[in-house]
Amino acid sequence: MNSLQSFLDRLFNPVKPIPAGIYHYQTPPEADNQYRLHLRLEEDGCGVLIVNASIVLHLNPSAAEYAYYLVKGLPEQVISEQMARRYTVPEDQALQDYREFKSNLDTLIQTPDLDPVGFLGFDRKEPRSASVVAPYRLDCALTYQVSDGETEHVAPVKRVIRELLEEEWQQILNKAWDAGIPHVVFTGGEPTLRPDLAGLITHAEKLGMVTGLLTDGLRLTTPEYLHELLACGLDHVMLVLQPEEEQSWEALRDLLPEDIHVTVHLTLTDENQTSIANIIHRLAEMGVESLSLSASIPELKTALNQAADIAAEHHLTLIWDLPVPYSSLNPVAIEMEEANAVVDVNGLTALYVEPDGDVLQAQGHPQVLGNLLQDDWQSVWKKAKA
Repeated sequence: MNSLQSFLDRLFNPVKPIPAGIYHYQTPPEADNQYRLHLRLEEDGCGVLIVNASIVLHLNPSAAEYAYYLVKGLPEQVISEQMARRYTVPEDQALQDYREFKSNLDTLIQTPDLDPVGFLGFDRKEPRSASVVAPYRLDCALTYQVSDGETEHVAPVKRVIRELLEEEWQQILNKAWDAGIPHVVFTGGEPTLRPDLAGLITHAEKLGMVTGLLTDGLRLTTPEYLHELLACGLDHVMLVLQPEEEQSWEALRDLLPEDIHVTVHLTLTDENQTSIANIIHRLAEMGVESLSLSASIPELKTALNQAADIAAEHHLTLIWDLPVPYSSLNPVAIEMEEANAVVDVNGLTALYVEPDGDVLQAQGHPQVLGNLLQDDWQSVWKKAKA
């Protein structure tokens, strides 16, 4: 069959996606290379693959189907025959594509300290389709309490009458995992003020979730506490840098040598905007590879774009889609995103849970979609999509 006919066949006879659902795989005990996979397939054929509860991979339909057959444990010859028949491509090409997919996956499995969210496929698939069955991330504000030296007005403590107990947060994590949400980020306020943070990380990791922490980092300067969190399975950290505080730099120095992905968040202010170039240069010299930026007031948008350019010159990866803890230097109401960033305007990528379990479309959003402790998931998700 010539290439034109193959193209026409695929154009007028689209491949029916693999049934949506959640699938799991664990290598047998005798395998030399141990790993576990959780695959979530969407109704449109795209997928999310969670590798060792430490990285989320977004897959286009072809890659998602390869992942499905891999999770099912099918031999590669059977996979190549199936893909050749379904997509009307030569069998040797399907086999080559599968082996390339498997090789890339093996490389990821064996590579430490990766960005927790990535893309693996034959063309990039943005995870913002309206057909998703659940968000890809849940941002959990464990508390609106803040570190000593901060004032009450920097976080909306009056919004929450009672903070959830550890057991109640565990119920929320269970509900999120059962719904197919692969990634949880613990934020606040300052989440390290919660004595049960390590226990919640452990619980999420046992479920199979990728876990992240947004923190001012002050408690991470205590080695025992830092290593306790890392031992629980924490996968990535975003440290909210306070450039004028030496303890903040100390926390970063302690964190960078560890086997964990680190992003630094930097807020531009009237006071530090003239020093931003030096701050970013210092971060790059320390070995920081990932940077999140925001501005305290809209008038600093030009300075924010200049800071993004400086970061790019230092080959820093810019992260625009992680939430930022409530802060006097970065009020949520005026939080800004870089002009060219892809922003989740529909709330399909992530939902935000307040310390009492109330669910918001995003941090600072006025409408409550429900309470994830009290309401069933489908009713909350239906309101989110509406």
